[in-house]
Amino acid sequence: MRKFFYDFTVTVILWIYYIAGFLVLFSPFYLVAFFSPAGREEVFQRLNHRLHRQFFSLVQLLAPNVKWHISEEVKALRSCMIIANHLSLLDPILLVSLFEKQKTIVKSDYFKFPVFGWILRTSGYIPSKREGLFAVNMIDQIKNMKDYLTTGGNFFIFPEGTRSRTNRIGSFDSGAFKIARLCHATPIQVVFIRNTHKLFPPGRFLFNTCEENVIEVELAGSLEPDYEGDAFSLDGLMAEARLLLEKKAVL
Repeated sequence: MRKFFYDFTVTVILWIYYIAGFLVLFSPFYLVAFFSPAGREEVFQRLNHRLHRQFFSLVQLLAPNVKWHISEEVKALRSCMIIANHLSLLDPILLVSLFEKQKTIVKSDYFKFPVFGWILRTSGYIPSKREGLFAVNMIDQIKNMKDYLTTGGNFFIFPEGTRSRTNRIGSFDSGAFKIARLCHATPIQVVFIRNTHKLFPPGRFLFNTCEENVIEVELAGSLEPDYEGDAFSLDGLMAEARLLLEKKAVL
């Protein structure tokens, strides 16, 4: 019972901070950035980065039994497409907290939320749906992706699409790799995330703060596909990325 109350209290504190961070603490900065067209998208991404970095600082303070090992190689990634496994809702916001300049694909329903959806759109994040108004947004973002990567941005994607319930690498959607081919993204960095599901399990509201846990984010490998080469295949690229993740998953 004591564990339940502590988990409940920490969960409430974290989500109050998260919501208040968007609506109160950071909203003046978002508004100023929005009315300053020069570099608006990049400024929004930097604000997202700072908000989420502070969120995880608070997680570390309130859940001292959880240790964090973030590889310096991962922290140093720039100008690349990142493929990662997916265990928890924490995964995307964790990667946002690691990279100042970042884009990703977000579930289209989130773009409909007041304030939050506006921040996602202005940040240049890409909706997951490929039809209607969402399709226009996606096409525009993909067209500009090559320049975005060249100027130091990271584009991270979870090709499993949904969180793994078994801790095994799920089946891949080809969409991430089609985007990589369209914008000739190279290198593709493969990042492995470990144990975020133990801190915030799928299908559970409460953070699991009392049990000892080690969360790791490390580089599983790097791919440099030759998109114009005769030997290139999308299936082959997906298989290479999957193999790198699976090797890490069994350790």
